[in-house]
Amino acid sequence: MLKVGITGGIGSGKTIVARIFGTLGIPVFNADRAAKYLMDTDAELRSRLEAAFGTAIYDNGRVNRPLLASMVFPDPERLQLLNSIVHPRVIAWGEEWHRSQHAPYTLKEAALFFESGSYKSMDFIIGVYAPREIRIRRVMERDGVTGQEVLERMSRQMDEEEKMKLCRFVITNDDIQSLIRQVSGLHETILKM
Repeated sequence: MLKVGITGGIGSGKTIVARIFGTLGIPVFNADRAAKYLMDTDAELRSRLEAAFGTAIYDNGRVNRPLLASMVFPDPERLQLLNSIVHPRVIAWGEEWHRSQHAPYTLKEAALFFESGSYKSMDFIIGVYAPREIRIRRVMERDGVTGQEVLERMSRQMDEEEKMKLCRFVITNDDIQSLIRQVSGLHETILKM
């Protein structure tokens, strides 16, 4: 069973592309959702996060995401610390999940494949590309943040053009080209691999 990654910068639309693969019967692991779930439910992870960022980051047993974001996004060292605590647990959980699936391939959606090094465990990576202006607009609408806040988040991520060069396939999500057609065609290509 192939292990396929799907990645793209913030606001690129990787989640909607992954959902389309899901409608084709492909199991999808969302690393972002897994991280949020584990941060709320994994006692060891919680202990490490509280030690690193203080007990105030938990409110009624759940991570106070806005507070944690305000602590890590402006500070690259704290963001790196957060990622070093959370990523290994999410990667391990994703491996367990993959082994339990029964399909021609699985899809793991993650923003930081190349940054975290987890791309090495995938057979290949699909990139989802969207122009910068579209990505900014999408994130502003989705998260209720300013354009400046989106740009700050983007500045902490790998350059989009460089990321796409590292992907074996690229799907363009520019609100013009059909995502369904692109995903269906790529799905057929992967099934032949």
